Amino acid sequence: MESDRETIHLQHRHSMRGGNQRIDLNFYATKKSVAESMLDVALFMSNAMRLKSVLQQGPFAEYYTTLVTLIIVSLLLQVVISLLLVFIAILNLNEVENQRHLNKLNNAATILVFITVVINIFITAFGAHHAASMAARTSSNPI
Repeated sequence: MESDRETIHLQHRHSMRGGNQRIDLNFYATKKSVAESMLDVALFMSNAMRLKSVLQQGPFAEYYTTLVTLIIVSLLLQVVISLLLVFIAILNLNEVENQRHLNKLNNAATILVFITVVINIFITAFGAHHAASMAARTSSNPI
């Protein structure tokens, strides 16, 4: 009988050779976490630019407080998500004792990503993208 710590062997049904294909779940989870982290970095940079443009407009801009609050909350959530993804990538999924903990971390990260997406929808709805284009126009063409 194989140990729980060994790489899981799965029968690949559509394989031309008909043999077993080894899947290292830990490697798969690490690649997934790295890909999510790259997307998180892109969103983080976008939100940082949005925050900069809203702050440049000043406190008299429409929805200033709402946008600043939403963007800061989104940035903080993205930092927490990144930390969760680092922990997920560090722990070995092939070890049975880690699987339950990793599942909880993955669920938490998924929920936080969903909340971040909803917050960013509101950021867009309140016009942070409009604020960015207005700030760019006023800084390049002062009247």
